Amino acid sequence: MSPQELRAGASLAGVFGLRMFGLFLILPVFAVHAPQLAGGDNLTLVGVALGAYGLAQAILQIPFGMASDRWGRKPLLVAGLAIFVAGSFLAAGAHDIWMTIAGRTLQGAGAISAVVMALAADLTREQHRVKTMAMVGATIGFSFALSLVAAPALYQVIGMGGLFSLTGVLALAAIPVVLWLVPEAPRRVHAAAGAGSGALRMALLDPELLRLNLGIFVLHVAQMAMFVVVPPLLVSAGMPLPEHWILYLPVVLASFALMLPPVLYADRRNAARPVMIGAIALLVAVEAGFAAAGARLASMAALLLAFFAAFNVLEALIPSLVSRIAPAHTRGTAIGVYNTAQTLGLFVGGLAGGWIAGRYGAAAVFGACAALALAWLAIAIGMRPVNRTGGESFTMGTIKGR
Repeated sequence: MSPQELRAGASLAGVFGLRMFGLFLILPVFAVHAPQLAGGDNLTLVGVALGAYGLAQAILQIPFGMASDRWGRKPLLVAGLAIFVAGSFLAAGAHDIWMTIAGRTLQGAGAISAVVMALAADLTREQHRVKTMAMVGATIGFSFALSLVAAPALYQVIGMGGLFSLTGVLALAAIPVVLWLVPEAPRRVHAAAGAGSGALRMALLDPELLRLNLGIFVLHVAQMAMFVVVPPLLVSAGMPLPEHWILYLPVVLASFALMLPPVLYADRRNAARPVMIGAIALLVAVEAGFAAAGARLASMAALLLAFFAAFNVLEALIPSLVSRIAPAHTRGTAIGVYNTAQTLGLFVGGLAGGWIAGRYGAAAVFGACAALALAWLAIAIGMRPVNRTGGESFTMGTIKGR
């Protein structure tokens, strides 16, 4: 990778990391905190509060991606971060579950994920795109690991309102990173002709993109549904909330080490498809294992390690495949559809996880996730290999000169 590609990957990973760290601070503690809010004893509403962010993102990812194709990536990044900040401070002042849902919804209205991924693809050559996506994915994973360590301790000191306020401050800090550190995208990416209904139709109906969009939906359904039930299960297994980091931190850090060999193999051997299928198969096994394991700390630790290893691999590979299949001038639109599926999965996972857990218990949540992952595996096996085309219409010299 060139210095300019490294700068692009590192700065965009920083933007994503600052924003996602704040979001992740909520996940390990909210399900335990929610009964203190008016209406928070309803598990379905707790799931809605966790997933409302994803619903707003699902509605707005495509408009943000299409707007970035037309008007440029960076203005949309700044606007989305500002909206996210407003939602964070609204949630910080919430005294009931409904105000929390409103704040989480406004957070999600800052739908910049597609824009970040599209800009990362704009600024890197195709042969280095998996590594760039892995940089962003690793930063998200590191932010998640750090949040698992920090959230219980911070919650004891500053409470849930303080966690939401901290989320807003971190998103504010990401704005100067966008303005001053992230390189500009090549001008040709923002041709208005590429942002019309034809681009959206292609992004929605292309069979290979459909497979990938379905996959990221299932992955995030599983992620959000799990974190409706995993923290309470750990508490019931005898691990108090402030001690959850003792389990989470080594598990997530070890998962990074397990992620690297398959991601590097996929990148060097152009073998993204078989690596992705293997990671999906591991996800099926993990969810089935959770359904059978119950609340036993040793088995939960091993299964969490396998889950995060599979999750990190898939988070790196799937967006890189989307960016390679989609034409460059409609990349923002295609990644907008991808991120819509991703964030819709967050909403459905939170809602369904809370509903299923409230009526049938945690094992049923894991069983439903296993069934979804198995269906994804069956669909992914039919995917065509995606070869590098070398068809980028700009050179790194063009980027360096900007």
